Amino acid sequence: MEQRVFGRTNQKVSVVGLGTWQLGADWGDVREEDALAVLDAAVESGVTFFDTADVYGDGRSEQLIGRYLRGRPDADIMVATKMGRRVEQDPALFTLDNFRAWTDRSRANLGVDTLDLVQLHCPPTPVFSSDAVFDALDTLVEERRIAAYGVSVETCEEALTAIARPGTASVQIIFNAFRLKPLEKVLPAAAEAGVGIIARVPLASGLLSGKYTRETVFPADDHRTYNRHGESFDQGETFSGVDFESGVEAAVEFAGLAPEGATPAQTALRWIIQQPGVSTVIPGARSPEQAHANAAAAALPPLSGATLEAVRDLYDRRIRAQVHHRW
Repeated sequence: MEQRVFGRTNQKVSVVGLGTWQLGADWGDVREEDALAVLDAAVESGVTFFDTADVYGDGRSEQLIGRYLRGRPDADIMVATKMGRRVEQDPALFTLDNFRAWTDRSRANLGVDTLDLVQLHCPPTPVFSSDAVFDALDTLVEERRIAAYGVSVETCEEALTAIARPGTASVQIIFNAFRLKPLEKVLPAAAEAGVGIIARVPLASGLLSGKYTRETVFPADDHRTYNRHGESFDQGETFSGVDFESGVEAAVEFAGLAPEGATPAQTALRWIIQQPGVSTVIPGARSPEQAHANAAAAALPPLSGATLEAVRDLYDRRIRAQVHHRW
């Protein structure tokens, strides 16, 4: 699989990584053996980047990744975790002492001395403008608790603020065919600064797979049920903030753009890979088959200019008015 230099770390990562929110059982129950099988399928498919967080299953996702990698010392995987969502979202709590405690917990969960990458996990907006916060992150690097740090953001404005910080290695942002706003300023600014871009929610919580209908019902413990209108966290994390019913209709049209031999989901991933400035895209997978299929998107031929124009037209007609002003 194609490998790209990851921001200011100078390490290389696979253009398709693996998001592991679902392995924490926040998308419904996931058995341990199934989670480990997904990790193994991703690695066998050429994936070298795992994205997790201390809040996914309250540490379960990190623990499963640590267990898997201890059994695969040959696997050269960059593991990116996140911190800051296990406490009240008060900027005053984003302190060096708390950062040390949070990263100590993640180091224990993952079974490592130094975390490859720690990202602030969509913290309150004022955190991005705090010199003390970034000084504390620099201290964690000096103490070798972490090798590098980045941020996970909700808005383009937050991303641009973080990119301006000289120590920021990466920005993780919602970016997909139904969320094009990062193309305008964020991706160009990141490329100019040498900051890596991790594209999350690449399938708009599965919408872009084309598998859902208006009648699709998700389990009660799935965020696509309990956070559909932003009840538990930012609405943009669920279906990219797109209204489900209209999103399903747009997804049917998107599916019609898939080239021969590619699924709609693979087409959505291939579209992201082609955008200048993207380092890696992190679809989740709940089965080995999904992990293999996601990784295969990296080997697809580039989408044609006509297809790229059709994606933009679809967004402008059906999606833009809903989400563009918000994120």
